[in-house]
Amino acid sequence: MRKMTEGSIARHLLGYALPLILGNFFQLTYNAVDSIVIGKFAGEGALAAVSAANPVMTIVVLGVSGISIGASVLMSRFYGAGDEEKLRREVATTILFGAAASFVVFIAGLLAAPGILCLMNVPPEIMPLAVRYLRIIFVGFLFTFQYNILSAALRSVGDSRTPVIFLALASVLNGMLDVLLIAGMGWGVAGAGAATVIAEGMSALLCAAYIHRRIPLLRLGPGDMRVDRALLSETVRSGSITALQQACQPVGKVLIQSVINAQGISMIAAFNAVSRVDDFACIPEQSISSGMMTCVAQNRGAGKAERVRETLRRGMLLEAVYGVMICAVTLLLRMPVMRLFAAQDSAQMTQMGAEYLTLMAFFYLLPGMTNGIQGFFRGMGEMKTTLVATAIQIFVRAAVVYVLVPRVGLTGAAYACAIGWGCMLVYAARRYRKIGRKLT
Repeated sequence: MRKMTEGSIARHLLGYALPLILGNFFQLTYNAVDSIVIGKFAGEGALAAVSAANPVMTIVVLGVSGISIGASVLMSRFYGAGDEEKLRREVATTILFGAAASFVVFIAGLLAAPGILCLMNVPPEIMPLAVRYLRIIFVGFLFTFQYNILSAALRSVGDSRTPVIFLALASVLNGMLDVLLIAGMGWGVAGAGAATVIAEGMSALLCAAYIHRRIPLLRLGPGDMRVDRALLSETVRSGSITALQQACQPVGKVLIQSVINAQGISMIAAFNAVSRVDDFACIPEQSISSGMMTCVAQNRGAGKAERVRETLRRGMLLEAVYGVMICAVTLLLRMPVMRLFAAQDSAQMTQMGAEYLTLMAFFYLLPGMTNGIQGFFRGMGEMKTTLVATAIQIFVRAAVVYVLVPRVGLTGAAYACAIGWGCMLVYAARRYRKIGRKLT
């Protein structure tokens, strides 16, 4: 556990963020392994089907993540204030709420998958594959919700390292199952979905077992498993706003994906590949932001305003340094990375993706700045601000994609990202002038 109310803030942020970065890399790795193995052994059509289905599940998963973030802010505040009883009640309440909500979403997802994909303009030739993959992935949602809640509880007390171990094990299992089910047994998208579901289930079960055995502060017995209505109301109020904020991004991506889908299978496959690269590039920025959120929330609970301000300054500096580094790495590796995703006959896909990444390399500093300020706002409990800022970013981006992509190709999506992030920063800067007064 990590108490962020004393000691070096920069050391806390790095110590918290580095395990999160590794953990998120593992999670993205087993998603990327799906794409690589499918592209190599099942073909471009199967890769396009996975790409077309992924934004739908991402909306749901990030909605869950939003609830977990909202709960984590409350947990961190209680931990910083030394209120262990409230911390435990919040964990129990969120787990029970998550179990009920995940079952409802699971059933709805199974029934609605074909209709949703039709609305997204998924090409008829890949529709059966996309439906099959999406339905299998929805099975894993039952495990995804609980893992997010349990890992949020660990992070709220400063333990961002342990979930990394479980994600590492899950990613290894997922990769092995991908090779077995897709390359070895020829299951195609069904194999990719099954491998992901099994890996998600393992990570959730390991996280629950670790908390029960090793973290007495968070250990819950049968008598603890009840809902605190007051905390549930606060969690839902805070978490639902964050869930909407988290869901805004994939909703916009669904709109963007529908434009991409209308441009043909090569662009769909290229967009899937570069989206994976974007995810990898932005993970450290998001992890630093999570560290800032927890540090701000703990120090806010302890009443240490100057440490809250210092967290923002140190965090934004770390984001800027990383932005310069990822620009250089992306420019150096853009062609090898695209070849990794592409089938042998996909020269057009490779070229489109490389052109996109050449532009995005210079734009990656912008999401670092937006992630940093969002982490500060969340730690301060300003969930509405993060919702509005994200909505501005994604819907400006979607509008620019709608205009540019049919005219200039996939590079239009890169310009759209930069414009959206720029608008988001303008709004965030204006809001900070008002919110910063709370620290005086």
